[in-house]
Amino acid sequence: MLASDLPETASLLDLIDARHPASVTIVAPSSPIPADRRHAQLQLREGIDEAARQLAAVEVDDADRDAVLASLRALLDDEEFWQSQSRSTVVLASPGRVEAFRLPSRLEPRASVGDRFDAGQLLRAVSFPRRAFVIQVSREGGRLSELGPDLGLTERRLELPDDLWAALEHTTTDGQRDMPRPQGTTGDRIEREKFSRIIQDAVVRVVPADVPLILAASQDLEPAYRAVNTHRLLLERGIDAHPDSLSSADLEQAARGILDAHEQDELAQWRERFGSLRAQRLATSSVREAAVAASTAAVDELLFDLAFDQEGVIDESGHITRAPDAGPTTYAILDEIAARVLRSGGRVRAVRSTDLPEGAPVAAVLRFPLPADLV
Repeated sequence: MLASDLPETASLLDLIDARHPASVTIVAPSSPIPADRRHAQLQLREGIDEAARQLAAVEVDDADRDAVLASLRALLDDEEFWQSQSRSTVVLASPGRVEAFRLPSRLEPRASVGDRFDAGQLLRAVSFPRRAFVIQVSREGGRLSELGPDLGLTERRLELPDDLWAALEHTTTDGQRDMPRPQGTTGDRIEREKFSRIIQDAVVRVVPADVPLILAASQDLEPAYRAVNTHRLLLERGIDAHPDSLSSADLEQAARGILDAHEQDELAQWRERFGSLRAQRLATSSVREAAVAASTAAVDELLFDLAFDQEGVIDESGHITRAPDAGPTTYAILDEIAARVLRSGGRVRAVRSTDLPEGAPVAAVLRFPLPADLV
């Protein structure tokens, strides 16, 4: 499996809220392949060197600067951290604090120093997961794979009994002899559901409740698995092929098509709801209004363009001052709007620009209309 350290909302907000003039953010490419470990460490070292140059150019105490760099360099020699890697590493460090996250997406390398962490990549990773699991079920057993935002499937281990096959056998003589029933008959429904339930129970111990699950089952076991399923996000559409006949590439292609269609259906329904609510002044696609709404706890749900990178500053009332370039005291304004929504208990989702209404960089559903004097 790919190592991943996506923070919970409370931890993410703690990082976003942290303030210190010597706050360092480093994004470095990495790899889950052990043979690439040395290259990944060199990538992180380059990021640390760039952070050192930036720290030298800002007014911070020498002791704070040295403490931050020491904690960053210690990570290079942390054997436990490097044992399991993913496709990118995000490191946040300030005096007395260093936190490293392994993300499954491929991110561009960069380093920045400011009065706060640039937690935008973590925010986007949490709110744009592009993640699903695929369960293959046949009379040969069950196999679970994870589908991430980048290419490739990662197999996840299922705790299944060695005698799983025995669940498909039917006892006809008080346990003295087990006789398999003819496959595909309606008479072995109980055995097929028992077999599927064992696999299903193992699956739900691995798959998070809020992540979609895609079923690739043989024709005789597909209805049995759905009958015993308890995972609330098992998608209605499954992979229409015998699971044992699919290569990894074929399985991934089919699963991505199903996940894409599921997400597009969800977004289409959301946009329809957005249009209805906007007529009641309970939705907006204005960045200015979204900033005000987020600052007054008025946003119930926010969708934002994951590629929009306008820098600036937002005051306590939600007024935006845009900046032409990133600097030590500026930040991505959509990241700050999203953080304010999360602080007030709202939901946040990063999406592609084409998924937003009218091509706007934000779309917010409101809890109550904004007073006219605020906007």
